[in-house]
Amino acid sequence: MCGIAGIFHPGTPKPVDPNRIQAMLAALAHRGPDGDGIWTAPGVGLGHRRLSIIDLEGSPQPMSDGELTISYNGEIYNFAELRADLIAGGARFRTRGDTEVLLHGWRAWGPSMLDRLNGMFAFAIHDAGARALFLARDRLGVKPLHYVELADGSVAFASELKGLLANPLVRRAPDLSAVEDYMALGYVPDDACLVAGVKKLAAGHFLLIERGRGMPAPRRWWDVDFSNRATGSTRALGEELVERMRAGVRSRMVADVPLGAFLSGGVDSSAVVALMAEASPRAVRTCTIGFDEAGHDERGHATTIARRFATDHAERVVDPDDFALIDTLVAAFDEPFADGSALATYQVCALARERVTVALSGDGADEALAGYRRYRFQAAEERVRSMLPAHLRTQIFGALGRHYPKADWAPRPFRAKSTLLALAAGGGEAYARSVGVTTPEVRARLFSAGAQAALGGYRAEERYVATMAAAPARDAIDRAQYADLKHWLPGDILTKVDRTSMAVGLEAREPLLDHRLVEFCATLPVGMRLRHGEGKWLMKKAMEPYLPKEILYRPKMGFVTPISAWFRGTLAGEASALGSSRMLAETGWFDMAAITALAEAHRGGRAEHGRTLWQLMMLERSLNRVFG
Repeated sequence: MCGIAGIFHPGTPKPVDPNRIQAMLAALAHRGPDGDGIWTAPGVGLGHRRLSIIDLEGSPQPMSDGELTISYNGEIYNFAELRADLIAGGARFRTRGDTEVLLHGWRAWGPSMLDRLNGMFAFAIHDAGARALFLARDRLGVKPLHYVELADGSVAFASELKGLLANPLVRRAPDLSAVEDYMALGYVPDDACLVAGVKKLAAGHFLLIERGRGMPAPRRWWDVDFSNRATGSTRALGEELVERMRAGVRSRMVADVPLGAFLSGGVDSSAVVALMAEASPRAVRTCTIGFDEAGHDERGHATTIARRFATDHAERVVDPDDFALIDTLVAAFDEPFADGSALATYQVCALARERVTVALSGDGADEALAGYRRYRFQAAEERVRSMLPAHLRTQIFGALGRHYPKADWAPRPFRAKSTLLALAAGGGEAYARSVGVTTPEVRARLFSAGAQAALGGYRAEERYVATMAAAPARDAIDRAQYADLKHWLPGDILTKVDRTSMAVGLEAREPLLDHRLVEFCATLPVGMRLRHGEGKWLMKKAMEPYLPKEILYRPKMGFVTPISAWFRGTLAGEASALGSSRMLAETGWFDMAAITALAEAHRGGRAEHGRTLWQLMMLERSLNRVFG
């Protein structure tokens, strides 16, 4: 796992200053503590920070063969098979790793090489003969890549925003639409950036910049299709599912450094550990963090799995009130990030790094197999929507919802106001609200009149509405899962894991996001993904021979961060201070009196605004770091 950076001049091939590349790399040192390298030629410069995983001494980067040069972040899990194919075609290799496979693959196959890759990656290849720079990102967006067009006509790229910001030509101006996205969703989506002009290469896209031809638009090279349905018995499809899970796990166990797994005791991480134990000749190293709160502590479940598979297990109790890590997270993420579970994710990554260099996680199964409760609610609401025309739903449910008292503190089935408003809306709009943090109504109170005018009617929810309307899908659940794979997964889940793991020099791998597994899951009949309110139904059924039922069918817990309690206790002063924040006030985006009222209502227990206050606090700190 690594960090990459570079500069390319699409017009006149001006010299690239190596010191500028070095400064960008220095900002990414945490991603690659084992070494760095810089390569320059007329009109181009590539840089690399290395975390050695495979071929520890033999694959320094940037790697060049005279005509092609690459800087690469990631792992190609099927590189051995591709290497054999390329050798059969006449390629000659000097190294044992996967980096050189990409060089020869580009020469043999060009952009279509991407279809052959199974892995997580973001890389840049400079082709001297074609006078071009090729940037590519993996199918699901496990590895990040940012780029920007600069005032001197060059294009700069880097793994993280901080790498670009080390370049003095990057203009630091905020993008208000990204703030709207963040306040709605809790993260800045994959196709947006807090810094105006900076772009993220979207998951499953590539960018081919050819000298003398101007800046092209990125091209999508992969998509997931929910419009087809697999046929077969429950047993046969379950066996195929497990076999694809097994292939995903085994392919990600290749490493020349210590390897282990995160183990929460939930279905997903337990399934990964079970399949790792099956494939490993030695005890799997596992790690768990716990909390001194019985209702939120999963250590007992993790211990059950650790004993069942005789893992080399480590656990640590962490303080759920450890908000001292906030500034560490702000530095790691660059852009504001309001998923409170990032605190616990950072802590489990830090624990894992004490024992291993690579850790497998269970991320991705909820998106691929409809594991979130919100899918169940979406399906039920869509059935009700189908019974009434849109205008009647708007009149009936909309009127009821507007006048029903708000109860954010209650479990969703009892939040009648939210449910009524969801039923009044279309499916895409309702689902966007369900995955959001701060509703359009609250945002309308918080944003100043000037900010609302500048947004010009732009709403973050429209991203979900448009994606779900265009989804290659048959069913409401298909559309919701497709949207999550495009937005929630890369923008929240994978960003969280990448930044927290890289902050401690750990490589995290997601075997349940093997693209062959995700593509197969998309073909499963909806009833095999979600049945009788049970998400991931077929996965749980198929894993019954491996895992105890008390693990498979226990309620989902996840990492818990007591954000609401913080803002009524230890961080109450921080909440109050938001209303007089110089940074927030100077943006002109917010009605500061509305922020003060929001904080006071939360502190007094009259309303639940903990997550919105957390958003505002993280936004303020990110703005100070990037623009202050």
